[in-house]
Amino acid sequence: MESHSLEYGPAAFARQGFVVLRGVIDKTLVEAVTQLVHESLDPLVGPAEFEAQVGYPGAPASLDDEGGHTPRRLLHAYARHARFRELACHPAVAAALNKLLAGPAMLSQCHHNCVMTKHPGYSSATLWHQDIRYWSFDRPELISAWFALGDETRENGALQVIPGTHTMSFDRGRLDRALFLRPEIPENAALIDAAQTVVLAAGDVLLFHCRLFHAAGRNNLNHVKLSPVFTYHRQDNLPIPGTRSAEFPGIPVSLDTDVET
Repeated sequence: MESHSLEYGPAAFARQGFVVLRGVIDKTLVEAVTQLVHESLDPLVGPAEFEAQVGYPGAPASLDDEGGHTPRRLLHAYARHARFRELACHPAVAAALNKLLAGPAMLSQCHHNCVMTKHPGYSSATLWHQDIRYWSFDRPELISAWFALGDETRENGALQVIPGTHTMSFDRGRLDRALFLRPEIPENAALIDAAQTVVLAAGDVLLFHCRLFHAAGRNNLNHVKLSPVFTYHRQDNLPIPGTRSAEFPGIPVSLDTDVET
């Protein structure tokens, strides 16, 4: 099922685990960020994660194989350029986050903080998972913002979500060794049947809960798909000391954040 028009607001987010802000990023910023991403891909400006390094379905088997150096993610996006900081701290996104988190938001530099890329031919599929599986905070209450720089559809690997799964509990046996949903289990299959593909256009922003199960297919079109992604938590929801979540300092996000410095 594809979802084009989604409800927005705290009540919808609490029920669904995701909402879409339609057209909130203006064309000028979208085009500027798109140009920066392309300049960072050719020639490649690291740090980056490669498809071959994750081993997901459809990825090249190794860095030495054909397509082995296809980037999957451009890392540390916030620190790369003021335009990325402008995107991550966009007033419309900050206002929505502060409302959905019921308090002032903080951007994590440890999780996501990247540009997801899906290249034709060598992009992989991501199986059903929750982002919180590898994150360590006082409370599992984080929100990721997925920024569309162009059309995102099932054909080019748009994000798919299972509404309401952010409120559910899952026995360990329903997940595989890497904490992906096991699709052969009937209870999981029923959930997957209810999944939606979140169709986006340039300037749209998808906000989704860290416990929401989501996945993405391969890019079957002939142009690369680019999606900056940042993750936020409430400022009083702290990372656990000594964990990966505490490796880099968080960035306060407010309506008057100075993003040009």
